[in-house]
Amino acid sequence: MKRISLAVAGCAAFAASAANAQSSVTLYGLVDAGIAYTNNVQNGAPSHGSSRVALASGNISGSRFGLRGAEDLGGGLKAIFVLENGFNVNNGTLGQGGRMFGRQAFVGLTANNYGTVTMGRQYDSMVDFVAPLSGTAGTFGDSGFAHVYDNDNLQHSVRFSNSVKFASVDYAGFKIGGMYAFSNSTSFTVDRAYSAGASYNNGPLRLAAAYLQINGSAAASTPAGAANQNVAADPSEFRTTAGGGNLTADVQRTVGAGVGYTFGPAAVNFVYTHSQFQNTNAFGMSSGSAHFDNYELNVKYALTPALSVGLMDTYTDAHLNGVAKVGADPKWNQVNAITRYSLSKRTELYAEAMYQHAIGGNNRAVMYNAGGTSATSNQVMGAVGMLTRF
Repeated sequence: MKRISLAVAGCAAFAASAANAQSSVTLYGLVDAGIAYTNNVQNGAPSHGSSRVALASGNISGSRFGLRGAEDLGGGLKAIFVLENGFNVNNGTLGQGGRMFGRQAFVGLTANNYGTVTMGRQYDSMVDFVAPLSGTAGTFGDSGFAHVYDNDNLQHSVRFSNSVKFASVDYAGFKIGGMYAFSNSTSFTVDRAYSAGASYNNGPLRLAAAYLQINGSAAASTPAGAANQNVAADPSEFRTTAGGGNLTADVQRTVGAGVGYTFGPAAVNFVYTHSQFQNTNAFGMSSGSAHFDNYELNVKYALTPALSVGLMDTYTDAHLNGVAKVGADPKWNQVNAITRYSLSKRTELYAEAMYQHAIGGNNRAVMYNAGGTSATSNQVMGAVGMLTRF
């Protein structure tokens, strides 16, 4: 009888262990803090600039924590979810406009042979496919390396609520995906978004391309529906509804592509993006239009398994129709450099430096995450800090 009891207890323990193996919930996160210096930050009159030294949260990666879970449903099918919060480590406040899970919040199903379908607040295909080849990738320079105004959304200034998303499995190195974000209103075609993308990896070669369209209303007093983006970096000058994270427009259309090649410890990538803003009030325009062409070349080199360096150059060529504030063809050239040193698998130190030069009329430098628009056509920013993951 005693042997039977022991056998039953053993089977129960095995069953409990198997059940736990079939489902999981993981708490994860990242905390990034450092000291940042920026020169020529506009202070009062447009031509008056001052230096800024600040304790900064998320110099290269936005601080966040989240929960991700999976349940094995059998037959190669799993239920999954992600709830991801963004916050400012300096003062503990919520990011993404005060949302509890403003970075990501979705639930869905994943099938081993087909792919994943998810619903909720998510990233678009430009972020999923093209951004990994850019300096805006989390393993490179991330937020400090964003293109002017993040006009192509590679730095995900816009995250999409009310969205349904598909991501395929890897077919011999080839992946595809797409997203549709509903307006959640009776105006079906207003304040919605959709995107699609594809990538191909074959040994050292990487290729990617994507398209994003956001339909909104420049006349809206507050953003709503699909384009639930973050607060503008410089809200006194730029507001957003449809696109760009820092630019207002009725419609934004962005297309991008990238190619990368790895040579041993070195990786070289080239990314091109084109963004159009239809019926925009940015730059002092009244119902004008704007488009941006971004040309980015970046190089990353692993000096040792723990130490890596990176260099990136981006040239942004803009054309504005209906301009009343700046020259009709402003341009920006930005050079970024970064060094990252891993103290462990979880914790690393970093140092980064950025320089931007603006060309055309009285155009000013507008580096992303710099703490303010420059008072002149030039701006320099540097930061040192640490980040740790859990």
